Amino acid sequence: MADLLFYIALFLIWVMLLYHMFLMEGGYLHFRSFEKPIPEWSRNMEELPTVSIFIPAHNEELVIEQTLRAMSRLYYPKDKLEIIVINDNSSDDTGLIASRFAEKYPFIRVLETVEPNKGKGKSSALNSALADSSSEIVIVYDADNTPERMAVWYLVMGLQNDPKAAATVGKFRVINAQETWLTRFINIETICFQWMAQGGRWKWFRVATIPGTNFAIRRSILERLGGWDVKALAEDTELTIRVYNLGYHIRFFPKAITWEQEPETLSVWWKQRTRWARGNQYVVLKFLRQFLTLKRKSIIFDLFYFFFTYFLFFFGVILSNALFIINLFYDIGLSIGNISLILWGLAFLLFLGEVMVTLSIEKTEMNWKNFIYVIAMYFTYSQMWIVLVVRSLYLEIKRLITGQEVKWYKTERFAKKPK
Repeated sequence: MADLLFYIALFLIWVMLLYHMFLMEGGYLHFRSFEKPIPEWSRNMEELPTVSIFIPAHNEELVIEQTLRAMSRLYYPKDKLEIIVINDNSSDDTGLIASRFAEKYPFIRVLETVEPNKGKGKSSALNSALADSSSEIVIVYDADNTPERMAVWYLVMGLQNDPKAAATVGKFRVINAQETWLTRFINIETICFQWMAQGGRWKWFRVATIPGTNFAIRRSILERLGGWDVKALAEDTELTIRVYNLGYHIRFFPKAITWEQEPETLSVWWKQRTRWARGNQYVVLKFLRQFLTLKRKSIIFDLFYFFFTYFLFFFGVILSNALFIINLFYDIGLSIGNISLILWGLAFLLFLGEVMVTLSIEKTEMNWKNFIYVIAMYFTYSQMWIVLVVRSLYLEIKRLITGQEVKWYKTERFAKKPK
């Protein structure tokens, strides 16, 4: 029986490892080719659509000034651009700082949320801005983001040249990557997500996931979908599934780059990542109930990916670790012997190889210091995710049973240092 459980755990773990190796290859191929159509696409950028940038902001006084400075420098016709700071029940100087920019730049304005959406969360704030604007394209940035000057231009370019794309997703980088050991780990994690997950899934399956920031979506699509789901903690993943179910796809175009702040302390990281994990678990549980009615096969594939990641894979890891620990103290009849050590070693080498190949795409990240951090990451940061996902699943099931209302999950900010 112990051997059977071990082989089940082994199967679940290695399916995910090999799948991510497959994604890494696709991400690398996408990196080699994604810029090639830009000269041709540029010729279709004469008749530009109107754009609204939504910036949901709740107590963001530490970061909103630098964010709005970056917004004021964006390369896009200002007569076709409006930037809406959604001041959602802030108790600090967020609204005051944003109002100063609105006085200086006519394309920036502040929207104060009102009941019943006031203070209810990011989705409610975004829905308020959707109802208060009329542009053809909606772009979302978090309040700690400093997009590069051409970011919006490239997001729009992706939509202008792809009629079947409902949304375009850009790339994000960590602005405070060098601050702590934790931000170094997160920097490696985000680069791998961008290229290994987003790039690979787009290259092989024409599937990408809308992130919480640095994406553009057609207003017509948002209105057909009824805006954002106010019950979703991961409103971006939930919106992704509904977009694909309409028959559209989401284009990953990493030429659009934004820089964002990541948690510098473990407590802030824990709260943020718990929200992400719970949000993705909510999406899986929500759409699995609608599994037979989903129209698009690509959604089913993506839904299964999230189900495998947040349920089966972590179950396999926990089961494997539990068997290993129990076998240290009790003889449970585990007869795999040294095979487990060999497979563990191969898994570690595969992880190390995948991450280092992915980091090679960002030339500034390929160094010996990051090599040491990747090794340490496997034994610390990656293991922390196991505990976090289990805890998140417990909280999400509890919320579904009790019907607890979703509240704004505010990630604590730190004084931003100019890039």
